[in-house]
Amino acid sequence: MATDYLGNEITARNPATIAAINDFIRGVLGYELIVTNILTAADAEEDTLANTYAALLWLLSETGREPVEARTYIARAEAGAARANVRELATLRAVKLWAEGDPAAAEAETLAELARNPRDLVLLKYANYLQFSRGDAPAMLRSALISLPVAGDVAHLHGILAFAYEQSFLVKEAEAAARRALALQPDEGWAQHALAHVLLTTGRVEEGIAFLEPLREGWNKFISFLYTHLWWHLALFYLAEGRFEEALEIYDRHVWAKDKSFSQDQIGAVSLLARLEFAGADVGGRWAELGQWLAARKADIAQPFLSVQYLYGLARAGQPEAEELLAAIRTAPQNAPVESREAWSKAGVTLAEGLLAHARGDYASAAQKLEPATALIAGLGGSHAQRGLFHIFLVDSLIKGGQPGRAQLILERQRAGFPDDVPLNRKLAGIYTALNLPAQAEAARARAEAAAQRFVRAAA
Repeated sequence: MATDYLGNEITARNPATIAAINDFIRGVLGYELIVTNILTAADAEEDTLANTYAALLWLLSETGREPVEARTYIARAEAGAARANVRELATLRAVKLWAEGDPAAAEAETLAELARNPRDLVLLKYANYLQFSRGDAPAMLRSALISLPVAGDVAHLHGILAFAYEQSFLVKEAEAAARRALALQPDEGWAQHALAHVLLTTGRVEEGIAFLEPLREGWNKFISFLYTHLWWHLALFYLAEGRFEEALEIYDRHVWAKDKSFSQDQIGAVSLLARLEFAGADVGGRWAELGQWLAARKADIAQPFLSVQYLYGLARAGQPEAEELLAAIRTAPQNAPVESREAWSKAGVTLAEGLLAHARGDYASAAQKLEPATALIAGLGGSHAQRGLFHIFLVDSLIKGGQPGRAQLILERQRAGFPDDVPLNRKLAGIYTALNLPAQAEAARARAEAAAQRFVRAAA
């Protein structure tokens, strides 16, 4: 009986198929480009696991074509099912349930099989994807802990654990897990990503830059999402130091330079441009170019976290598709996929309306919509670092809408964790000036300029 590289039994016999299965496992756990090799192997024979993994790859692709493409491979997986083992058949059932529009049942099937085979880290990663999409960090952590007793030798597991810990704000545990992963495998991309989150969450900006910069050359082996997202994290650290030109260069050369049709690259670009503008950078005509790529998302309401950012980008670009997407969003509590309807009804629709108002300069309306919505955004999915964008929009709406006192409260709470953040202190300087508090304005301005000068010296 053959095994995959983690030691799980597989029924594949063709050496090329076995190699592709191992590439898929390494690729999906490590976000490496070799993940796509599974498609060639699945096209070559009706091996159940290879075709199930090919279907799963399509479901994870967020292209808009994923269910149709996945069903082709599911049918091929079923055709070879007589030769499959119990674990492979359970994986097929879980993938098929998701393709049929029942992610809750898919997750239940996945977790049941993970309990029986805790070293099957593809099952863990699949469960975590579904859990992350609904913002359920404790579920991510519970699932990862199932595998720890038997897979503690695998760097990927510690990277998965690190991110689950960090999303649960267990930052000490997250840092320990990330560093354990990197001790086992220094190029483990998800652990690099998790540690970047830890350093950002704890306000360790200079340390974050020192950690990420030496790793940059190794990011070329990653799929578009992780490549662009690690650069996005580095750009956030540069922004905190007021290094706008370097952050803009990252946008042009890395964040918006890979797969411009991919959902995660698109929202990474929207998020970074918006953060740059809030910090005071001139982004030129970049919104217009980005908006042309977002136009294809005019009816995409599958995931609220993604759709609201498509909407903002379309509106900032002046694209007419913004109105079409807003109309679709307003129907989402009834018409979106079942798993996202509650998120749309609780916060998503109101958040979308607030973001559109901000993009069009109606800041009073934006603040009115965004304030209640931002209290409920955890269920939309995305990481808490990514969801921080929506709080930025709220603060900007309060400032520009004539409510500096409320903006001051939010920013001062943020400053407790980011005392040397240059754009934050500059914003506070303007707010205190508007509030006729000159001493506080000067203190904030001095903090910003002292930090900026220190960062310039450190970079030199």
